[in-house]
Amino acid sequence: MAGADTYSPLIESRADLIEAMARGAKPESEWRIGTEHEKHVFHTNPLRPVTYEGPQGIRALLDGVQAETGWEPFYDGENPIGLRNNESAGGISLEPGGQFELSGAPQVDLHASAAELTEHMRVSKKVAAPLDIHFLGLGVTPIWSVDQIPAMPKSRYGIMKPYMEKVGTLGTSMMFRSCTVQTNLDFSSEADMVKKLRVSVALQPVATALFASSPFSEGRDSGYLSFRSHIWLNTDDARTGMLPFAFDEGFGFEQYADYALDVPMYFVIRDGAYVNVAGESFSAFLKGELPQLPGEKPTIKDWEDHLSTIFPEVRLKQFLEMRGADMGDEKSVTALSAFWTGLLYDDVSLEAAYELIEPWSQDERAHMRREVPRLGLETPHDRSNLYDIAAQAVGIAEAGLVRRDRRNAEGKDETIHLAPLEETIRLAKSPAERWLDKFRGEWNGDLTQVFKEAEM
Repeated sequence: MAGADTYSPLIESRADLIEAMARGAKPESEWRIGTEHEKHVFHTNPLRPVTYEGPQGIRALLDGVQAETGWEPFYDGENPIGLRNNESAGGISLEPGGQFELSGAPQVDLHASAAELTEHMRVSKKVAAPLDIHFLGLGVTPIWSVDQIPAMPKSRYGIMKPYMEKVGTLGTSMMFRSCTVQTNLDFSSEADMVKKLRVSVALQPVATALFASSPFSEGRDSGYLSFRSHIWLNTDDARTGMLPFAFDEGFGFEQYADYALDVPMYFVIRDGAYVNVAGESFSAFLKGELPQLPGEKPTIKDWEDHLSTIFPEVRLKQFLEMRGADMGDEKSVTALSAFWTGLLYDDVSLEAAYELIEPWSQDERAHMRREVPRLGLETPHDRSNLYDIAAQAVGIAEAGLVRRDRRNAEGKDETIHLAPLEETIRLAKSPAERWLDKFRGEWNGDLTQVFKEAEM
């Protein structure tokens, strides 16, 4: 973020590239759960997107939340573009189309994650109500095209947008009209990272199917259950996907660093401003050969910034980011963290999940990723479909949460947060399919009804 760059040492060796990820390893006692989610914003009178400026704009929303929370604003030039919670490392940021994102602080358990979200929504809705700003929990905005959505004043997006238009067909849709929910989890060692990464990459299409909640686009049935996931298949092949090399023998931090070096750059931050280096090579930067910064070599912070511009289904930084799910309602946000926490934070469940995915070939994983945006739980797999895998995965996660035995003040364990997934399994219908049923039935094709029923 512009204005946030501070001193960082120069990269001295290949080991520095690896250490930028490896230093995230921590003992199990220090593992935490991070949840991030994005919400569409809209006005109701009349129904329309929200601009940045103006008395009812996103900037006014940020100012109001700042006054309520005391969080510190950060800027791009003279424009506030987010808030930092310096006490607990969380914060709020803006996506390109004004999507309002909470980057939750690391929490000790799912109950704390849910409480954090409840408080965030309470404050956000309190401030938003007088501004006629509302929040929508869907994976893609259902009626507006990219051209109809006002852009936020963030320099990095001015660099990314024209580059996206060169390398894919739907990259700007990803930027301006999609919303996701993401879970961030820790690892204890390189071996633990590898096992967790393989499980989470292989099962990411399952998460996409379970949380599919973006069946509409530009006012009609898109033909996909997760149009957001379809968008990612058409964004930028160089920086997205299922990380097939992660399943190679010998994979570890070094191999991920090699992958990241091959991903074209977007920007470098210097003196609080973004330098456009879109399409350039980080390897050339290491040699001091960036045309835009001749002779200058990268810092550790430059490498960390670059790692944050890579968008695979699971991203490795100093923790693992699960990136495959559509945004949904408030309970589904914590349900995603419950799913992955149950699978990855219990040794027995992690082993069971690994045994589940280990026989799958790269072709099978690629097939699931390719077909799941359209078919969801009905995606064919091994003489059956993804529904059977999803039911097994939810069961494994539930058992893991039972063994964790983290209880709230009422004595309930973390399995209560899996309720939305248990409903999906019981109905054999994702949220997207339930929205489509309403669209084709009681709404009589009036898609504006979704703004009432999917409002958070």
